[in-house]
Amino acid sequence: MRNRLYIVVLCFIFCGNISFSQVTDGESKEKTLVNIKSGYLEKKPEFPDAIIYTKDRSGQVYIVHEGVEMWCDQAFVYLKDNFVKAYGKVRISQGDSVTMNSKYAEYNGNTQFAFASGDVTLKEPKTTLKTDTLYFDRVKQQAYYRTGGTVRDTASVLTSRIGRYFAKTKKYQFISNVVIRNPKYTVNSQQLDFYSESGGAYLYGSSTIKSESSTVYCERGYYDTRSNIGYFVKNSRVDYNNRILYGDSIYFDRTNSFASATNNIRVLDTVNKTLIKGHYAEVFKEMDSVFITKRAVAITLRDNDSIYIHADTLRVTGKDEQRIIKGFYRARMFKRGLEGEEPTSGKCDSIYLNEMIGITKLLNRPILWSGENQMTGDTIHILSNKQTDKLDTLKVFNNAFLVQKDSAGYNQVKGERLIGLFTNNELDTVNIVRNTQVVFYSRDEKEKLVGINSTLSSSIQMYLKNNMITGIRFINQAKGKVYPPSQFPEPERLLNGFIWRGDERLLKVDDLFKGKPVPVLTKIKGISLPEDEGNFFDDIPEDELNIPEASKLKPENFKNDPEEEEEGIPPEKDR
Repeated sequence: MRNRLYIVVLCFIFCGNISFSQVTDGESKEKTLVNIKSGYLEKKPEFPDAIIYTKDRSGQVYIVHEGVEMWCDQAFVYLKDNFVKAYGKVRISQGDSVTMNSKYAEYNGNTQFAFASGDVTLKEPKTTLKTDTLYFDRVKQQAYYRTGGTVRDTASVLTSRIGRYFAKTKKYQFISNVVIRNPKYTVNSQQLDFYSESGGAYLYGSSTIKSESSTVYCERGYYDTRSNIGYFVKNSRVDYNNRILYGDSIYFDRTNSFASATNNIRVLDTVNKTLIKGHYAEVFKEMDSVFITKRAVAITLRDNDSIYIHADTLRVTGKDEQRIIKGFYRARMFKRGLEGEEPTSGKCDSIYLNEMIGITKLLNRPILWSGENQMTGDTIHILSNKQTDKLDTLKVFNNAFLVQKDSAGYNQVKGERLIGLFTNNELDTVNIVRNTQVVFYSRDEKEKLVGINSTLSSSIQMYLKNNMITGIRFINQAKGKVYPPSQFPEPERLLNGFIWRGDERLLKVDDLFKGKPVPVLTKIKGISLPEDEGNFFDDIPEDELNIPEASKLKPENFKNDPEEEEEGIPPEKDR
């Protein structure tokens, strides 16, 4: 009877204390005591400072403190310290926003700091965090783990070695071995900030997004895990199997298999040995199409030499080994030639290149230079040998005109059509058919001018060596003769339609852009650096938290590029 009375008295005393505020350790700020609403109460000698509450028939122990509710099978309440230890099916709830479940928990009413361990689950409206050990600071409204955790989103599962949750902004900050697993892709990153409301993930440090059809790499980027749209900066690239897109910034739409890039773009085609460069590009994977502009140039490796195709706009289409390159407006081409070879170059309004059959077409006012030979016509075709990758045949259709400069004038041949043959990428035979005319400066073995040949013929065959005319053969000659230089009238030395454009000839790669303005590059909208949130534990040095060095990512680890404009919101697709 006396023992029962003792318990009742204790209950009255302690429950009475629970209902009042208390001032401890000389602090001026009042601390609200935890309030135990239900549970079987007992006091044990081995725990002199604790009151023990155990669930009864009415349900679990129920504890309340400043908007936080706690349920458990058993609680040790230390009223002097305003501290609770909870055991068995622990559940802590903060309004409708955050609920934490675990096997064990501790809660300090003075500091409003909670600790949970054993199958810990933290739930908020759109995500569920699971870990072994979790710390929760109600003052900062932050949760933290450092022994590995998993967050399940509506679309993905995120795992990391270290993580932090910010309840006010609904943001997770993951550090060290961060992985997002989605049925369609996997993300790996050094640091990742994830917003549970929107599903947006900000990637910092070396990061990849891998799927069956593509791999994205960046060192700073944004990815919407629900809409599958991303924006990447800092050494960004998208690898579509055999085609890799690089750019200062990349917009990526996984659902539509689309990517666009801005500034310093490279599109590398490993199968066709082609590199495309420019400052704005769009890649449509399903259509095997690349659109590129702003100083666009396509570089194709052939026979250990490079062929350059430039136009205001380039479009590359077709599957592997069936690529077609089309260039529109002010198109140019250049082939450097191997050691000892003269370069081959051309200009036109539009250009077409079919890699499968090995043909290049110069369309609309074309001009071609092969060594010292200038050729013009309505259309020019250049054919390559697919077995050897060497130049094979040249065809000029309608109004064919070949000009070669001589110290005394110009060698000229004109006709309806021109067909040229290459040996080892060098033009050595030229056939001109239908209504041909020739003005040719004949020289002896000592290169002395001996006469000027002016002839009409149905067709002509010319022989070249080192790109210089060495012989002419007339077929069905109509009329003509070799005139002494002094007897050949000046007005007749230039055939009708003659025009010399040698000053436009491309002699080096940079001449592809000669006379064209340097494009004004788009100002890249950057992605904000991760905020320095400070340490979760204010009173514990970071070195004592056993955080790996590689995981201590601070804003200074992610320096800005000078041209980047820091804005935290990723831009819309730049079309």
